[in-house]
Amino acid sequence: MLRNLLNFDIIQTLYFIPIVLITLTVHEFAHGYIAYKMGDYTASIMGRLTLNPIKHIDPIGLIMMIVVGFGWAKPVPINPRNFKNPKKGMALSALAGPVANIIMAIIGVLIYSILLRIFIAAQIFNTFAQSALIFFNYFAMLNVWFAVFNLIPIPPLDGSRIVSYFLPPKLYYYYNYVERYGFLVLIILIYGGRIFPFLNIIGGLQIVAGWILRGINAPINWIFSLFGG
Repeated sequence: MLRNLLNFDIIQTLYFIPIVLITLTVHEFAHGYIAYKMGDYTASIMGRLTLNPIKHIDPIGLIMMIVVGFGWAKPVPINPRNFKNPKKGMALSALAGPVANIIMAIIGVLIYSILLRIFIAAQIFNTFAQSALIFFNYFAMLNVWFAVFNLIPIPPLDGSRIVSYFLPPKLYYYYNYVERYGFLVLIILIYGGRIFPFLNIIGGLQIVAGWILRGINAPINWIFSLFGG
């Protein structure tokens, strides 16, 4: 899905792999870190409060993401009973992942903008310059897409934890009960849209991701314009 979204070919997949490793690792670390700051030390005790990709990457999930564009990492263990307010703790720790992705996207766009201006000013148009720009361009795009996708309010995605915070107790129970079917629902929505257009959510997500990218680019370009860049 992600590879199709970005129109990757075999060469571009070489950029995709390290970006996925960074993106998934920081995303999962952010979940664990916020949970830790709010009183749940489960991730730390289990050695998951780290930026070591080996601790977070699920081999099958990584292969699936590279091959078909839809995969997963090892979820960071969080025990809501360790939070003073379980619903709030779960919501904030869930939100931390997409927020981390947006921050990485901003960093990616900023580095891309700086490098682009440096390369143009120095008239550097070699393979290294092109590769660096492609990398940070994809880095920003994939992080925005990953944030948007994870905010879908379908269990077990992060969006479902955030929505759960605003639900009354009874509805909260039933909403989280469907988590066992969440993965199946996602598969139907992602791939069923190719057969039944009314199920297609990818187009809508692309539009939202585009808005966010433009929202990130605009202020950064404006800042550079102040310095004549």
